[in-house]
Amino acid sequence: MIMDKLLEFADGESIAAFTAAGGNELIGDIIDLEVARDIGNGEPLYLVIQIDTAVAGTSSTVNFKLASDAAVAIATDGSATEHWQSGDIAEATLVAGYVVAIVPLPYENPAYERYLGIQADVGTANLSAGAVSAFLVRNPSAYKAYAEGAN
Repeated sequence: MIMDKLLEFADGESIAAFTAAGGNELIGDIIDLEVARDIGNGEPLYLVIQIDTAVAGTSSTVNFKLASDAAVAIATDGSATEHWQSGDIAEATLVAGYVVAIVPLPYENPAYERYLGIQADVGTANLSAGAVSAFLVRNPSAYKAYAEGAN
């Protein structure tokens, strides 16, 4: 997997202070697409989100989202355009090394806006620890070894 630093949202970004009352919170940086465009069409780009440091809280959940907005400060009040979401994942599942997503970027439905970012929506209780990396790549590393098949 070859990474481009300009396509990186977060590199070990802490989410320890994220709260259940905060709604969506932006993780790390945004990617400026320069103009609104369909980046899901053509050669596929893959969104990769992985946990670097175990997430801790009080039986909380986290829903990771790929969102875009017309403003640099991507709205966290729910008005940003959501393109993908992980669904609620229990905090106990989010251990170091856990891969939340390796998904191709969806086509333009809804349309992408100029600025693209990753958000986390914390449910139930506040988080007290955790770090995340998120980025876009053309060739994700998704190798998995399987047991030898019996003939």
